[in-house]
Amino acid sequence: MGTAQELPLLIDRDDEEISNHLLKHGGSSFGSSLIAEGDIKPIHKVNDFFREFSIESKKLWFLAGPAIFTSICQYSLGAITQVFAGQVGTLELAAVSVENSVIAGFSFGVMLGMGSALETLCGQAFGAGQLDMLGIYMQRSWVILNTTAVLLTFLYIFAAPLLKLIGQQDNIAEAAGTFAIWMIPQLFAYAVNFPIAKFLQAQSKMMVMAVISFAALVFHTFFSWLLMLKLGWGLVGAAVVLNVSWWFINVAQLLYIFSGTCGRAWSGFSMKAFENLWGFVRLSIASAVMLCLEIWYFMALILFAGYLKNPEVSVDGLSICTNILGWAVMVAMGFNAATSVRVSNELGANHPRTAKFSVVVAVISSFIFGLILSLILITTRKQYPYAFTSSKDVRKLVYQLTPLLAFSIVLNNVQPVLSGVAIGAGWQALVAYVNIACYYLFGIPLGLILGYKLDLGVKGIWYGMITGTVVQTCILFLMTYRTNWDKEASNAEVRIQQWKGKAEDKVNEIEKKTLPILQ
Repeated sequence: MGTAQELPLLIDRDDEEISNHLLKHGGSSFGSSLIAEGDIKPIHKVNDFFREFSIESKKLWFLAGPAIFTSICQYSLGAITQVFAGQVGTLELAAVSVENSVIAGFSFGVMLGMGSALETLCGQAFGAGQLDMLGIYMQRSWVILNTTAVLLTFLYIFAAPLLKLIGQQDNIAEAAGTFAIWMIPQLFAYAVNFPIAKFLQAQSKMMVMAVISFAALVFHTFFSWLLMLKLGWGLVGAAVVLNVSWWFINVAQLLYIFSGTCGRAWSGFSMKAFENLWGFVRLSIASAVMLCLEIWYFMALILFAGYLKNPEVSVDGLSICTNILGWAVMVAMGFNAATSVRVSNELGANHPRTAKFSVVVAVISSFIFGLILSLILITTRKQYPYAFTSSKDVRKLVYQLTPLLAFSIVLNNVQPVLSGVAIGAGWQALVAYVNIACYYLFGIPLGLILGYKLDLGVKGIWYGMITGTVVQTCILFLMTYRTNWDKEASNAEVRIQQWKGKAEDKVNEIEKKTLPILQ
């Protein structure tokens, strides 16, 4: 039998008799007066704020630091493969780049988005002490993501004709199509990896992910050189190493989980993974739409630049900027993961004030980090383009675009944190609608008008699209600011009970035992 503080976590919110009893004794419908004992104290003085800020910052960076490192290591796997492909030949580089950015990029966005549903569910279940449900949630996500991967294999199989259809040169499309077929194992690696990542993140086990990702990066670099250059395997070597690297990460993480280090969170495979799948599918789809709309938004920026008067210079200059932005976004994604874990954990534990304050700390920390990166770019805008290109025209364009890039980095360091709040609170479907309106109904049309109609070129396109991001960020900020965090904590409890499946039967039995004690 648990302690009095644990009892409310076992109570079904819909049980009116217990709810009324708790309200009569000064508690909420599921005992927030007891659970909120761990919530932060009200902040009245400046010293109180800085004390709590310091405490929350340590918790945030404990999660964000390893998460940022993990994101950078995994992002670097594809980047290193492209570097070695460039040493093999121009066609090989083009094939790897196209497959990596178009085919694998599309699949990565879908899988990562669907997997992020677990950030909501696992995070809130962990915060509520329902550790036994984390493994069930991960297995349900495996079922959904692997089913999705089977459907996406057709994209890989028919990659060559699809690439030709969107205007890619025949020789590049054929090479990229062949490479895409070889990369199908990576697709299923995504389907296994992302649920594992969210499962471990919810338990704040970020460091083990960072260590495994770093080991994979070291092995990946060595074997890419060995197979692609030394042994002359070319694209075959690239496919073998990239597939093995991703599956190495999966196997290492699974061995860590199966070894018993996660305690009650992993109790073995269960048929409960196939229960209540439809609710899980809906949240996964909403998560995928929300994230993919953001990823594809800036992919469209390069696509539109290709239709300008001087497309080579425009695309090259913009590619350099988006490459730098991509590395900065990896930092932001670390904050995104940390924020969603903090918010979902605290909401699940019914600590609404702590959840709210964690958002404040995350936004301030991420903003300062983005500001530092932006100032470095602004002060070195005459020098850093030389590291990417020898073309004077491209360097000039990058110099002109740097202020926009700097602003984008600051904005994209805050926006993912607010998206992390949305994921932690389970607002994915609502944010998906916000993204459609701000990005595709406002940002892109405005960018096309400025870029083509008013002849502002690539800067005009970027001005318009970044305005869409500003509007979206403002809306997310208002949503966060106006959030009733007590209500979100209540919703977290309802969500945990709703998706527990047959585990609810066990809860009902416990309720019968605990009711006499509460009375």
